[in-house]
Amino acid sequence: SETFHNNPVYTKTLHNKETKLFFVNTEIVDTQFLGDLFKPNLLVFLSRHSSAKGIPTLSVHTPGNLSEAKFGGKPGKVSVSPAGAMKNALHEMAKLANERELNYEVSYECTHHGPSLDTPTMFVELGSSPKQWKDTKAAEVVAHAAVATISTQSSCSVVLGIGGPHYNKKFTKMALSDQRAFGHMIPKYALSEVNAEIIRQCIERTLEPVDSVVLDWKGIKGEHKPKIIAALDV
Repeated sequence: SETFHNNPVYTKTLHNKETKLFFVNTEIVDTQFLGDLFKPNLLVFLSRHSSAKGIPTLSVHTPGNLSEAKFGGKPGKVSVSPAGAMKNALHEMAKLANERELNYEVSYECTHHGPSLDTPTMFVELGSSPKQWKDTKAAEVVAHAAVATISTQSSCSVVLGIGGPHYNKKFTKMALSDQRAFGHMIPKYALSEVNAEIIRQCIERTLEPVDSVVLDWKGIKGEHKPKIIAALDV
């Protein structure tokens, strides 16, 4: 039977698509090598998430580096963002967390860390401390969210998000309440290093055509606003 990194590979047909589940014996941000081994239509990482505050969180994001590569991937290169699949996962997380009365925040995260892959790639994560990592009920929600990524997608308007915090509640609320689906999201803290080329790359490296850009205007420093407007005006 098929193995990877000496672990079994599980294959199943989900939503009429062949789906493989495999495990890596390395830090998940250091999986740049997967780009040379696989060419799937979609790559979904199921991962634990950690933060200093330790807030119970179920999150979704695309990997990639908006500037330097501190945690895997390539500097100044983002992965291809599957906006529709991410929206599916976000909706599934919110629905199940509510139905199962789990006290977790459901949120988009901005684009960050490796790998930087040419395959549509996303993370579904359980955080943000060891207590949550052991929560099997929450882990089940993350697993269902991963399966939801390959379900039939309803029509949506794909957007690039710029500004605001790492966990952007405004963007999350928009995606859960209307037709907008966010691909890449560039947070306030990264804007000092972001240039027109990276913004253009975030648009081009989204799986679906990007219809518009949503600016979290209050979540952008005044000194960065002219640069962003100029970059979007080209």
